[in-house]
Amino acid sequence: MPNKSANPALAILDKLNDIGIALSAEKDTDSLLELILVSAKSLTGADGGTLYLFNEQDHTLEFKIVRTDSLGIKLGGKTGAPINENFRPLRLYLEDGTPNRQMIAACAALTSATINIPDAYEVTDFDFSGTRKFDQHTGYRSKSFLTVPMLNHENDIMAVLQLLNKIDEDDNSVIAFSEQDQKLAESLASQAAVALTNKRLIDELQSLFDSFIKLIATAIDEKSPHTGNHCRRVPEATMMLAEAASVSTNEYFKQFKMDETDRYELKVASWLHDCGKITTPVHVIEKSTKLETIHDRIELVSARFEIIRRDMEISMLKQRLAAVEKGETDHSSIINNYQLLMQSLSEDHAYVKKCNTGGEFMGDEQVARVESIAELQWTDFDGNSNPLINKDELKNLTVRKGTITAEEREIINNHMVLTIRMLEQLPFPKHLRRVPEYAGGHHERMDGKGYPKGLTRDEMSIPARIMAVADVFEALTSTDRPYKKPMPVKQALTIMGRMVEENHLDPDIFRLFVQDKVYLQYAYKFLQPEQIEEVNPKDLPGMTYILPFSASR
Repeated sequence: MPNKSANPALAILDKLNDIGIALSAEKDTDSLLELILVSAKSLTGADGGTLYLFNEQDHTLEFKIVRTDSLGIKLGGKTGAPINENFRPLRLYLEDGTPNRQMIAACAALTSATINIPDAYEVTDFDFSGTRKFDQHTGYRSKSFLTVPMLNHENDIMAVLQLLNKIDEDDNSVIAFSEQDQKLAESLASQAAVALTNKRLIDELQSLFDSFIKLIATAIDEKSPHTGNHCRRVPEATMMLAEAASVSTNEYFKQFKMDETDRYELKVASWLHDCGKITTPVHVIEKSTKLETIHDRIELVSARFEIIRRDMEISMLKQRLAAVEKGETDHSSIINNYQLLMQSLSEDHAYVKKCNTGGEFMGDEQVARVESIAELQWTDFDGNSNPLINKDELKNLTVRKGTITAEEREIINNHMVLTIRMLEQLPFPKHLRRVPEYAGGHHERMDGKGYPKGLTRDEMSIPARIMAVADVFEALTSTDRPYKKPMPVKQALTIMGRMVEENHLDPDIFRLFVQDKVYLQYAYKFLQPEQIEEVNPKDLPGMTYILPFSASR
């Protein structure tokens, strides 16, 4: 079987095929554009060339790649210097709206036709004044031009490929581009248009996907600005910590490395880590007091206190009227008793309002007092006696820590079940297949006592454990939570250190977070100045903690 290289036609076809394969494999846009121009120059023997991209918004052709080998000009693309301001975009339409057919590249784009010019200095149909000025300035002689429009599958202009000065292989003179050169350039332009279309389609789909992800965070933000900011900041903290882990010289992280695909996968997961909250009732997410539902029921309790107060006042006045009828003039005992009752009622009311804030841990004595107050009776319109605080209100008011009941905590925790369920239903491509695992594991614990799956450290990936640390730090230091003041960095890290010792957070990742000062990197970007402080790792719990069970993954 003859060698393909021995046959010039087969050699060219082989080269064109290789270029087509390279074009379809290239993922970077700048590299793709550069490959298109360099390949076209190689195929046709051109000394120079320009690749213009069509800007649909303002109907211009923008210089993207410029090459002239004999002058050493190498602009644009992945390897060239930046395109300078002298290379202004070419307008397809003049100011009066007429087509700009004087510029050869614009004309090729407008007509969707290839233009092959043997000698630019002998042509009067196009304006080559700029070319002549360039030649005068550089001593160059621009002669043969081959300008090929690049069209997509809908015959819309995408780009223009312009080749300059074909070099004769025998004597290095500049000659015209042949009909074969034109066909090769047109074939390459067609393949390049397909590759460029595919790249744009992939980029547009990824942009749409990214926008959809952020749309979910925006939807959560509309429900709750506090969790919405959480959805935006956790990805930042996650990626900062993941980058630190990727370059760490620590033995624990020696196998953890990330390329761009890995980074994108983790970023997507971190953006979606709380997507299940979109189904969580607003009154639970936003519950800033113990009695809050759609509204704060403390107002109902206060109204009942007022009813009891008025009933006591009415009772006191009736007692005084009865005393008057009996001819008694000294009502001091009645008034004193009423004032004592009023003082006690006022103190009880103030105490219930304080308990409603959920600001302090409630001990047995505090719970008992609320239960005693709840037994006070008030009379409704129908004359029925009712407890001052009903059973559901009492259950909420006696929550010992925070504002959330056990049932409401279960509702909140259920967002992780929903997050995993939602993500597992999505047909993620291969490079995003670990998104559900990363996003669904940030509430798990190292000892398997977390939720929703009760995974241990060995059963979780490093990115999932990284996200858990990022999630906790953001929540502790958040500046926009309605139920707490922004926490200083040292206090947050101290709490996290205790969580490490309780086998909640990964000790190695926590140490990396502290020792590599990732917490400071995040703090300077998102926290208030009064929260920020550099912390001595020796002052924190958890820094020397070793898990009491095997965990080597």
